[in-house]
Amino acid sequence: MQEERHLSRTPTPNGRPCRSPSGYVAGRVMPARPPPSPGVTSHSVQWSSSKAENQATFITRENEQWRETEAARKRRRKVKNSLVCVSICLGLFFIVLAVVFGTNPGSERDENCPDHQLGFTNWDPGHNELKRVVIGKGDRFRLVSSATLHSIIIQQGGVLVFADSADGSKNISLKCSYILVRDGGELHIGAEKCRYKSRATITLRGRSNEGEWSPSFGRKFLGVDSGGTLELHGALKTSWTLLAKTLPPSGLEFGSYIERPVTRGLNVRVVDQDTGQVLLADRFDTHDFANESKRLQKLLQSQDVGRIIAIAVRDSAAKNLLQLTKDTIQELLGSGLVQDLSYRQAWALVGVIGAGNMSCDESVRDYENHDTGGKAKARKEFVTVDGVRFAVSASSQWKKGIPQAEFQVNVSEGFVLELLDEVQGWEMGDRLVVASTDYSMHQAEEFIVLRCPECTSRQIMVTGKAQFLHVGEIMDGIDMRAEVGMLTRNIVIEGEMEDSCYGDNWCQFFKHDTFGGHLKILKNFTSVHLSNVELVHMGQQVMGSYPVHFHLCGDVDKLGGYSSPTYVDSIAIHHCFSRCVTIHATNGLLVRDTVGYDTLGHCFFLEDGIEERNVLFHNLGLVTKPGTLLPTDRNDAMCSSILNNVYGNYIPVPATDCKAVSTFWVANPNNHLINNAAAGSQDTGIWYLFHKGPTGESHGLLIETKAELTPLGTFYNNRVHSNFKAGLFIDKGVKVSNASADDPREYLCLDNSARFRPHQDADPQKPRIAALIDRLIAFKNNDHGAWVRGGDIVFQNSGFSDNGIGLSFASDGSFPKDEGSSQVVSESLFVGESGNYGSQGGQNKYWGVGGVEGKNRTLPRDKTFPIRGFQIYDGPIHVTKTTFQNYVATPVRFTSAIGFFLKNPWQLTPKNSFSLLKFDTKVALRVFFGKPGPWFEGYDFDGDKNEIFHDVDGSVTGYKDTYVSRMDNFLVQHPGCKNVTSWFGSVCSGKYAQVYIQTRRPQNLTMTIVRDEYPKHPMRLRGINQRADFQQYQPVVMLEKGYTIHWNGRAPEETFLYLINFNKGDWIRVGLCYPKGSDFQIMADIYQRQNSTAHSVEDFQKVASLEELQNKPGQRKYYFDNGAGLLFLMLQARHDREGHSYCSTQGCERVKVAAVMTTQGVSNCMPAAADPTYSVTPKATVAMPPPSSGKCEGCGASRLAFTSDPYQTYLRVQIQSLGKTGTQQGQETSFISVNGTRFSFGDKFYMVTVDACSGMVTQNVSFAKADAVMANYLENGISARSIVLLGSKDTIGGDVDAISKKLVPLGTAKPAQLHKRESIAFFGYRGNSRPLWTRLYSSPAGQGLPLLEKYIPLQLEDYGCTMVNSVQRKELELLHKALQ
Repeated sequence: MQEERHLSRTPTPNGRPCRSPSGYVAGRVMPARPPPSPGVTSHSVQWSSSKAENQATFITRENEQWRETEAARKRRRKVKNSLVCVSICLGLFFIVLAVVFGTNPGSERDENCPDHQLGFTNWDPGHNELKRVVIGKGDRFRLVSSATLHSIIIQQGGVLVFADSADGSKNISLKCSYILVRDGGELHIGAEKCRYKSRATITLRGRSNEGEWSPSFGRKFLGVDSGGTLELHGALKTSWTLLAKTLPPSGLEFGSYIERPVTRGLNVRVVDQDTGQVLLADRFDTHDFANESKRLQKLLQSQDVGRIIAIAVRDSAAKNLLQLTKDTIQELLGSGLVQDLSYRQAWALVGVIGAGNMSCDESVRDYENHDTGGKAKARKEFVTVDGVRFAVSASSQWKKGIPQAEFQVNVSEGFVLELLDEVQGWEMGDRLVVASTDYSMHQAEEFIVLRCPECTSRQIMVTGKAQFLHVGEIMDGIDMRAEVGMLTRNIVIEGEMEDSCYGDNWCQFFKHDTFGGHLKILKNFTSVHLSNVELVHMGQQVMGSYPVHFHLCGDVDKLGGYSSPTYVDSIAIHHCFSRCVTIHATNGLLVRDTVGYDTLGHCFFLEDGIEERNVLFHNLGLVTKPGTLLPTDRNDAMCSSILNNVYGNYIPVPATDCKAVSTFWVANPNNHLINNAAAGSQDTGIWYLFHKGPTGESHGLLIETKAELTPLGTFYNNRVHSNFKAGLFIDKGVKVSNASADDPREYLCLDNSARFRPHQDADPQKPRIAALIDRLIAFKNNDHGAWVRGGDIVFQNSGFSDNGIGLSFASDGSFPKDEGSSQVVSESLFVGESGNYGSQGGQNKYWGVGGVEGKNRTLPRDKTFPIRGFQIYDGPIHVTKTTFQNYVATPVRFTSAIGFFLKNPWQLTPKNSFSLLKFDTKVALRVFFGKPGPWFEGYDFDGDKNEIFHDVDGSVTGYKDTYVSRMDNFLVQHPGCKNVTSWFGSVCSGKYAQVYIQTRRPQNLTMTIVRDEYPKHPMRLRGINQRADFQQYQPVVMLEKGYTIHWNGRAPEETFLYLINFNKGDWIRVGLCYPKGSDFQIMADIYQRQNSTAHSVEDFQKVASLEELQNKPGQRKYYFDNGAGLLFLMLQARHDREGHSYCSTQGCERVKVAAVMTTQGVSNCMPAAADPTYSVTPKATVAMPPPSSGKCEGCGASRLAFTSDPYQTYLRVQIQSLGKTGTQQGQETSFISVNGTRFSFGDKFYMVTVDACSGMVTQNVSFAKADAVMANYLENGISARSIVLLGSKDTIGGDVDAISKKLVPLGTAKPAQLHKRESIAFFGYRGNSRPLWTRLYSSPAGQGLPLLEKYIPLQLEDYGCTMVNSVQRKELELLHKALQ
């Protein structure tokens, strides 16, 4: 070891370091050291330290031992040779024992453990903040106690390992400014096959403005340079899972309760023993009024047996508290103190009606000198019918002359989280986080694990109480179960932090210190594997300093020569200050089971656009906050005030330059995302963007990245929710040039130039390769569940719920740059409003009435924001075999299953299509086109006016093979069209295409197009490119019709007309308005967009009449009516078109009109166009089909549940129990539904049982009343391994107590109080386990129950089902494939 500068060590006899021949290396078991060779004398090593020199020295005793042995031999010349041999053997034996027991005293040696290996020296360097240590050649140290040093460099074969103990009792803390591992150096804490059991903490110290600075690593780091090895392997812990049962705010269904009454007398609270809900709050002034005492007596006598009563005196209550009332309190509640209650005496009681004094807790405090000397407290614990423990407490006191009283209803100390998976290693004292399941990521909450001997492997007890709702269910078919992430590990790397922000650390944005530690790995490292490590207070708002950073490492898997591919596994990164895991110019890295929580800037960050083949598997990121490093990390304030790298006086625009911070930032599509969760970001959950070229330090490594053309890696079973902007975003790129006068924006700011168009081998001349988004779950995202631009792209098996907009597709771009591609959605589910009503607070901005049930709930964007399921922007898109649910408007908000992009200046294509759609009964607006007003504004952009789609099979409109457009668009209508006023839409038959019109000189004209059949209904188009040197318009037209085009100024000198989506033989007639006396040169050609060339050029010839022109539609002719000023052309396609291409197989057929005009007047010929010469009677070219009849077979998604465990089968069950009120109001009949099969009933009770393994209905029975027959059936008539579904009709009656008791073996925690209840619905199970989904619902008299729905897992091992382990796990197959 070297301290300060040099190494001092005496060599071993054979000239090599004292280590085993092959030695311990990462990923390989270290062999036990062989015994010394005969005749080789071992030597002992002693440690000494000189404070003056601050340097370690080693002293050898080899020569001294040899001299002693020789002298002994001379004194014993006459001793037999056999005794000499015995002495040597004994000496060697004891030496071997000393070496073996010196490896790790007190534990059995394990050859897999680095700290058990032979040849290590126990190291206890002490605490000296100035000591610099270099562990070099021949140094093999085992750190056995905590230490504080300035720094450690491990190099030239030096090895440092942390000592461990079998019982995990070691607690080693190493503090220093930095640790650098390089050039053959190794740092080990545990190993893959020998997990570290104790607690090891590395604390990185220092301030941003003090200490040494390394060009490669900066300050305050753990660094791995070329040749370095870093192996950190903590105890196994399940990284994260999902809630399996909803956690309500406070832990109770109706919330916790706390109140401090201000009224004199006996304050009383009546609490429901089954739910913990406070049913009644009243006060009785029994000090002044005897009638109040009588009223209290009547209240208590009216309560059902078992009801919880809490009483607290405020001020005084004894003066007129009648004896009969006291007797009632004593008799019903078991009070032993009420009889002697005196003036201003503090008294509190909690008791149960009819349960006697065993259920009563009460206390009194005497009043003296305006004080009672403390509280009279009463507290009792109870359990809900669902098994939640809760406490009811009351207190009373006088304090400094002021009377006080208080009531509380809370969960008991500690509450249980029910988890989806069995969790390993979660222990008392560990910290975990439960993700938000609402629009705001700030509803994520942290808890501490408590000891819970009675908990199962899927249960954890935690401290405190939840402030917000955390859903633990599948709701309306969408998996909304909250993620639960474990933050604690027994290996910790942390930054030592100051109390507040200081220096140049962006203190205008952050009040806390953001200069944490960081872990950085450089290329050509020997081995790096990190598993079960906690990183806290890591990262810096400094470029390149992140919690985990693979920097320019190249290939780190087998392609890079690593026999054991590099990975980051089960890491907890939390409360950090710059990203989570940064993958920078690094390929083939596996990041698995890692949690990134409460961090600044992009969390899982693929940086320069050249990173490929990385696998992100089952990672969780949540609460991703803005940072300062890149423009895309920044929020509004940061974006507009950080001006260091812009040109001149440019002020960045947050909406277009910044505001893109994402939990997963993927700069190259050739990476694999499987089973990840993005559970809350300031902007976006998962963002795929496309660099035009390598950026940052990768600039110049490749000429171009071709990211836009690169096929997408695996995207499977990812979930995104609680993001402010979007769950998934596939679009845009970053600016790859420095700021300049031409473009003053900052380098790497957000840029809108990239378009994703994947092709085979990233070659645009080869076929497109569809990007597959398989099994995306997106819910509670404020703006979009997903926004996707490009093609070909396919979404399948995906679920969207409670998003502002479920899914939007945008095309490659505008024609002619976009050649046409496909965007497809299939086998998916869109839900407008689910049963997840959310919670106020946690930065949720909007709370208002929902449309489906009229209840208050959290809302996206704004109370008036138009919610849409699928949004059409341009196209072409195709949505098929998809279900829409729960889209109901409110008086202040439009809500529709299908909608359109608002204020859309872009083109739309009639090739947008829908088929095999299913809409449930709670979809009030299947389609909504819009309406002038808030959000829609004038509703008069070009795209707004041309909104259209094709209903292929009539599953949207009820009319097969029809097109749906705006009701006021007469370019595409005929007299037989069917208007749907609520949609502001019209359903028409016909054939449709587009004309792309490009004009020059002048370029900023408004174009008016009129169909000959509707001259009074023109469409005015303002064009798209208001600032370009040409303008473009793209109206949708009905084929085989005539149109005239007019201008608000002199006609353009040059006009191109492209035939878009025309099939061979399709035609329209166009009349262009020009001044009288104009001359024309007209030609047709076929334009090749790839190389901007044209072929098949033909000139048009003039004809004498319109009739002659129309008789020769396929020829290149034109007719100019000089009197009317109309130039007529027949536009007819001559070539076939394939697939989704806008143009023909030969290229884009177009006509160019060059006009020479002698006047400057306005070219508006509409009066002439309206003349009978050119206007004609409207008629349909294709007759309207008859309305569809019968059920839509095969419509809607095949799956009923879209979950994050797709290998699990779920049964959708519904119970509708109508009370008398609902029946009288004519509501739907009571029923039980199993996977869509409905069982209606007329008797008071109805029951359906289902086999929990097969999902088959086994029985359905009814009962006229609750009686012994029904009770016997519940006890004896239900087969084992059965799901039990019980509903009621009208008001329940009979022996409900007997029924209540029989429900306990089927799932309730105790017999429920069913007296005076109107309706019940029960989800139960007959078997040896109590599944989490069991639940009893009941409603008070006069109220019914809403439709109740549950998704019940089938084929569980807990049910005793066979073939449970034979389920195919596709995500594991995809992981294996990705790692090959």
